[in-house]
Amino acid sequence: MKAKQGNESVQPLRWTGREGFTELTLSRTSKVTVFLLALLVAGCAGLQSPQPTVGVPDKLKPGANESLAMIVPAKGVQIYECRASKDPAGGYEWAFVAPEADLFDAGGKKIGRHYAGPHWEANDGSKIVGAVKERADAPAAAAIPWLLLTAKSVGPAGSFSKVTSVQRVNTVGGVAPKTGCSQASVGTPARINYTADYYFFTTR
Repeated sequence: MKAKQGNESVQPLRWTGREGFTELTLSRTSKVTVFLLALLVAGCAGLQSPQPTVGVPDKLKPGANESLAMIVPAKGVQIYECRASKDPAGGYEWAFVAPEADLFDAGGKKIGRHYAGPHWEANDGSKIVGAVKERADAPAAAAIPWLLLTAKSVGPAGSFSKVTSVQRVNTVGGVAPKTGCSQASVGTPARINYTADYYFFTTR
């Protein structure tokens, strides 16, 4: 029996015989199909490699056998200390000591920390240490340089352990003070706020 048309209400979810049952089944099947397709698309998107958001000078590019594995935003401080200058002319200067920053994923969740070494340590315990290979002035005024660092694992296997190179880009702030360092203030620290993106590369 077909559902009545016209001024009478249509109730597609009621049992109306074989035809009504068929229509209901197709409706449910369609919804399930759409749901599964959405999951498939989301899964494929999650497998895609991250894409760089900025261009870098050639000297800051990693090896041809390396590919971008992770983009890690950081927020923290660059720490300096007032010390006697190494310049033969004497005087005093702000000397770099270490970074101190939290590391985040693309969604803003804290995934690790960055500290002296320089080290990058993930919440799972894996960590790497870097060595500066190249540097370039930051495009933004009053920002610490962009860097290319070689990296090696110095911890257990985990999310950071396969990283072989690190780029520091998109830097904001972090530059040493221009004043305030004198004989009277030797040993005084300065903690300067900064943000940056760290691009982690792994061997293909």
